[in-house]
Amino acid sequence: MATFPNPKEIKFHQQSKLLEISFDDNTDCMLSSEFLRVYSPSAEVQGHSPEQAVLQIGKENVSIINIEPVGNYAIKIIFTDGHDTGLYSWQYLHKLAKNYQELWTEYIGKLEASGIRRVKNEE
Repeated sequence: MATFPNPKEIKFHQQSKLLEISFDDNTDCMLSSEFLRVYSPSAEVQGHSPEQAVLQIGKENVSIINIEPVGNYAIKIIFTDGHDTGLYSWQYLHKLAKNYQELWTEYIGKLEASGIRRVKNEE
């Protein structure tokens, strides 16, 4: 059975809306609330197949209200827009960390292809 890196530390920075994760394979990342929200692993976002995935729009200003541990394998993130159905496994978070730039570029490309502009409100 394959083993995957586990987080050593998970810390949310309220001001910058960044989730800092340090994994035991020396992978460190800072993932924005918006990025985590648009890449939520929930069926509501991902669908039950890639063709069913729903492009998330208007999530520029979303933040995290709470992070709850789920066993020894995941966290549940509760967002300010009410979304709370995604379980972020250690494996999934590690994948997001390792592929952040590629995934972010892909998301921005999908928004642009749909004619949607990101609008960020500074608080």
